[in-house]
Amino acid sequence: MPELAEALAAAAVTDGRPHQNFERLLARAREQRPLVTAVAHPCDHVSLDSAIEAARLGLIEPILVGPIARIKEVARAGELDISPFELVDAAHSHESAAKAVELVRAGRAEAVMKGSLHTDEVMAAVVARETGLRTGRRVSHCFVMDVPGHPHPLVVTDAAVNIAPTLEDKIDIVQNAIDMTRVLLPGEGDDRVRVAILSAMETVNPKVLSTLEAAALCKMADRGQITGAVLEGPLALDNAISPEAAAIKGIVSPVAGHANVLVVPDLEAGNMLAKCMSFLSGADAAGIVLGARAPIILTSRADAKLTRLASCAIASLLGAARRASVAIV
Repeated sequence: MPELAEALAAAAVTDGRPHQNFERLLARAREQRPLVTAVAHPCDHVSLDSAIEAARLGLIEPILVGPIARIKEVARAGELDISPFELVDAAHSHESAAKAVELVRAGRAEAVMKGSLHTDEVMAAVVARETGLRTGRRVSHCFVMDVPGHPHPLVVTDAAVNIAPTLEDKIDIVQNAIDMTRVLLPGEGDDRVRVAILSAMETVNPKVLSTLEAAALCKMADRGQITGAVLEGPLALDNAISPEAAAIKGIVSPVAGHANVLVVPDLEAGNMLAKCMSFLSGADAAGIVLGARAPIILTSRADAKLTRLASCAIASLLGAARRASVAIV
């Protein structure tokens, strides 16, 4: 796979470290057929180049949705070849998002990828009641973190979509994350997905709502209302990811110290956690929105190219799971 090796080598040159977890995801995704992806408003060099690179690696088959003259100008200025790709004209960013969603609704695309428009514009089109991609699930976001020195990806949810989720919302947030992680970590048994419901402490405190909700979510899992994983909570961050911290606190659980899904109390906590991992630990953070009729590849214009490619790889694996009739909603 010379193209993949080239992309990974370029990333290593940029930041001086390996990316084993994302490398494995990219390699697995390249074994699947490319995911037909409506790229909404790829009207700057970064978003257009990322879509082209993902197509070159066989991760996606992009349909470029936006003002055609502007897309062609960006391609000319950046010496990017867009001749292999279908273009769908849209007057402005709002229409680009709406038309990208319509391509999924019409069965012509299997995913939506955010281009150079604001996240709110994409999500507004996705959740529109009459014309969007709603399902019976609440839409939620997952960061898939490649943390240096950590043996497996860490999923952080929800750090981008649900601002102050209720307990009812968190049922879907947790289930969405479980369903995705089961695809990313193939194997047998629910115990391969270990979900930590985070709070500031590992004991239930009636004055701290997040500890009560954590306990309720774990009981729901016990009763089969949440399936496909082992849940534990409340857990503080240290005893969720550090076996030593869990042992010191006397917490005996298959999740404590070994969590691979971290469910945060609210968007503020999740956003700060993900950014701490990124800027203090050098982690990469791929982004995906779940719970819609198709995966939504949600990246930031500040993301490195490898992170954008990893987001496409995750969507590709989810798309392959859908095609194989695995229940990913």
